[in-house]
Amino acid sequence: QVQLVESGGGLVQAGDSLRLSCAASGRTFSIYAMGWFRQAPGKEREFVAAISWSGGNTYYADSVKGRFTISRDNAKNTVYVQMNTLKPEDTAVYYCAADGDGSSWLGEDQYYYGMDYWGKGTLVTVSS
Repeated sequence: QVQLVESGGGLVQAGDSLRLSCAASGRTFSIYAMGWFRQAPGKEREFVAAISWSGGNTYYADSVKGRFTISRDNAKNTVYVQMNTLKPEDTAVYYCAADGDGSSWLGEDQYYYGMDYWGKGTLVTVSS
């Protein structure tokens, strides 16, 4: 009932910056939070960042704190992640996700659980 479309991925060099966008459509009134995850081939999906839709509270994985900034535009139903000082280990398919029922939560293992909707992903490749 919520559709998510990511954009902004591409090929960059280490140290460069990139901004990803995710536009939500459908039952956007039900969104409680949105976030970004990433996954490289042969690796588990990793939580990157999340933001609550009402209060704008942000949450980050330790691996991206200080480098990535998540933000939202509620009127546009869009979430962004500004990625600075990119590293080769940031290379992955980045997925946008949304919590449609308020049940999502950040675990002590630094994974954000309970996302209900997922985009198809956008590839970010960081060369050294």
